[in-house]
Amino acid sequence: MGGAVDEGFSDLLARLYAGVGPVGDGEAEPWRGFLEALARWMEASFATLIITAPGKRQPATFLTPGSDAAFDAAYTETLFAEDPFQGLSDGVVTSYAEFMAQLPDSAFATYRQAMASSGFDQVLGIDLHFGGGHSAGSRGGRPDEGRYEARFRVSRHNSLPDFTREERARLQALAQHLRIAVSLFEKLQFAGAEHGMFHATAQGLGLALLVLDRNRRIVSSNALAEALLAEDEGLRRRGDELVLADAAQHKLVGELLAQGGERGLTRFRIERPGRGDLVVTARPVELNAIHGGAGALALFLARPHRQAGPEKGLENGNDPQVLRDLLGLTMAEARLAAVLGEGLSLVEAAGRLGIAHNTAKVQLRSVFAKTGVHRQAQLVALLASIGG
Repeated sequence: MGGAVDEGFSDLLARLYAGVGPVGDGEAEPWRGFLEALARWMEASFATLIITAPGKRQPATFLTPGSDAAFDAAYTETLFAEDPFQGLSDGVVTSYAEFMAQLPDSAFATYRQAMASSGFDQVLGIDLHFGGGHSAGSRGGRPDEGRYEARFRVSRHNSLPDFTREERARLQALAQHLRIAVSLFEKLQFAGAEHGMFHATAQGLGLALLVLDRNRRIVSSNALAEALLAEDEGLRRRGDELVLADAAQHKLVGELLAQGGERGLTRFRIERPGRGDLVVTARPVELNAIHGGAGALALFLARPHRQAGPEKGLENGNDPQVLRDLLGLTMAEARLAAVLGEGLSLVEAAGRLGIAHNTAKVQLRSVFAKTGVHRQAQLVALLASIGG
């Protein structure tokens, strides 16, 4: 357990993992703070991150803090597609000079000249491949089509000493941390896009959406929900906390938060004589890894009998994609539910969807189990409240 702690390395890792989070968590731009710290730690002129998919002529992400803007533009627009220094062995630090020495002197002449002219052709690189296996390639195995990779580069001006073996080892020690950070970055980016789409979908259906944490704090809301809170009838915001005027309903929300997903979907009605009643569908959001198993709660609020927009293409406004997300259904179950919501019988719905009657019955039983209803009429009523 002895040995001194490398405070520089610890600080670098802190910046690495902080830098993959949302902008606003102390970061002006994802990765920027880490790349600046990486350049200092490696005593390099610059550190660069490139995230790209194989075969693309321009990168999805290209960031070199402090570099020349004209060179960056030339690289992304032209040189990136011609860059031979890629497809490196996964997770292995590789020198640009050693890599290029394996190629004929006449190969990639334009790129070689551009790098030499920049003066920053002392480069160490790490390529990290994500998304599956790798096909054999001439330069360490290129990732298969449809995958993506993250390329990290540290560079020095050629007037400075070249990177030493010890410095290469320092960068190599960072490889697994880089892999974890890039994976987290991808997941956070996807979650952010999914979160935005989820809120936009609810908004488009005329649904107000509130997400509560275990302490009733409102951690997420769409514009419709904020408008309802501002009306201050039946429900309101007290600081960050949601307060329901009806004491029994307020207690029910607390119980739902404590029980997590054990009770499934729960529906209740908030009476508002002045502004119009609201039908609330409460759906647990499981967070088993934290909060001792207690989860969060998503509340969908709708005004009964209000017609949803015609752009959804269904008479009652129920979009199968939304029903899948809202009620936890499979896509097939959501399509069946949406058609039944139009008032069709199960036989008619099966014919509309081109599935066997027995298949429709099995799917309907699953829909009943997931929504907590027991008859088709109850399901239609639930879908009407959601669609409204």
